[in-house]
Amino acid sequence: MTDADRLTTLLGSEPYWTARAMQEQGSRFYRALGAALEAADAVNRRRIYATWTDEVWDFYQRGQRLEAAENGQ
Repeated sequence: MTDADRLTTLLGSEPYWTARAMQEQGSRFYRALGAALEAADAVNRRRIYATWTDEVWDFYQRGQRLEAAENGQ
């Protein structure tokens, strides 16, 4: 998957689970970035995703697993 594909997926997703994974599983920097992501409007969310696409993608995948676990899947 290319960075452009990842960015498109991130922009189309609900940021809750990604932000939660960052806040629960990340270093202090990523916990703060997760809090910023959770509070961000669409313009700033895009900026976060575009700047740290690879890093946020990892937490996006972790968030998908958290969501599945919470939903009993």
